[in-house]
Amino acid sequence: MSDTTTEKTTETRGQRKVRLGTVIADKMNKTVIVQVGTSKAHRLYRKTVQQRTKFKVHDEKDECGVGDLVRIAETRPISKEKRWRVLEIVEKAR
Repeated sequence: MSDTTTEKTTETRGQRKVRLGTVIADKMNKTVIVQVGTSKAHRLYRKTVQQRTKFKVHDEKDECGVGDLVRIAETRPISKEKRWRVLEIVEKAR
């Protein structure tokens, strides 16, 4: 009986989504806006179409600047619109 209770408490959580994007705004305190680009085939014409999505991302140390390439990860809701946080700065802007 004790084996089943320990099994339930040690379940692993699912993989978090990770994206690579560019910082397009850093005016807010501890928040940056990151634009993530993806390409997708059009349903009818099968042409590759570029899609862009903007995420409000939590930047705890306020070290990201405009133009930086960052890796972001999905996380618990931090505020009304923030559900992502900065994992690392891959490349600083020149």
